[in-house]
Amino acid sequence: MTIRINLDVMMAKRKIGVGELAERIGITPANVSILKNGRAKAVRFTTLDAICQALDCQPGDILEYDPDE
Repeated sequence: MTIRINLDVMMAKRKIGVGELAERIGITPANVSILKNGRAKAVRFTTLDAICQALDCQPGDILEYDPDE
């Protein structure tokens, strides 16, 4: 069971870099990288909300459940 993070895909679609997204949502570029690379163990709903607002997307565009992994 795995939750896959597709933040890098959405960032590429919106043509936004780590630094710009970090500035928009109020977290460090290092923490955006941790999320983007799928190394995060948790994400706050407030952070997810800010990401969705900044990227104009839905949580399901960023998070994907894969029961086979």
